Amino acid sequence: MASKTKSRSTSAAQPEGGAFTWATKWFVRMAWLTAAWAVCKGLDAVKDRWYVLDPTSLHELAQAAVASAPEPNDINYMIDYIVTNLTSTYGSSQIALNTNSSEWVLSNAGGAMGAMYIIHASVTEYLIVFGTPLGTEGHTGMHTADDYFNILVGEQWAFAPPSLEMERYPAGSVHHLPRGHVKQYKMHEGCYALEYARGWIPLMLPFGLADVFTSTLDVWSLYHTVRITAREMFRNFFIGKV
Repeated sequence: MASKTKSRSTSAAQPEGGAFTWATKWFVRMAWLTAAWAVCKGLDAVKDRWYVLDPTSLHELAQAAVASAPEPNDINYMIDYIVTNLTSTYGSSQIALNTNSSEWVLSNAGGAMGAMYIIHASVTEYLIVFGTPLGTEGHTGMHTADDYFNILVGEQWAFAPPSLEMERYPAGSVHHLPRGHVKQYKMHEGCYALEYARGWIPLMLPFGLADVFTSTLDVWSLYHTVRITAREMFRNFFIGKV
């Protein structure tokens, strides 16, 4: 009889211990989440100190490349003009730039398809030439970085409700997409752009790579995208460029 009473009292005490353990686990989890949020908030507040490139200067450079091109569609000349200017403006100890303009990789993101040449990639900035001679359209994605799309060749169209009118961006113009904003866009017919993003670049990668796993299965392009991006990020990290 005493044994039964002891068994009942033990089983009755278990829920109290279980509830305490459960509350402790959730308290610890919330503490870690709060600490992670505080760290992210702090880093976000100081990320500007790691920027080297400037959206205004890049827009002026893109305009100069468009204006000096012998032909309106001579994207190869424009790329050479831009890369030559960047390498003469920024020292190798300040920022690492990829001068191999033959490293083009197919890119599928948000339903749009084109090719990109990665000029620079670091934790807080990237600079690429993106485009296609065929035309494409899709979703911009929602990002943790501001995106500046400097049109070099052709024209980009965009649309964001509640406005029901088409935005038009011809060669020489820039389309700024603030972080957290989304649009539908179209690179009408043939179009190339110098794209600059500043913010938390690694958090943009899932959007840029998701189509490989959900539709294209283009593992070869995935490999080159990861290889070049990682290589450029490490090159910049080793010279102190975050």
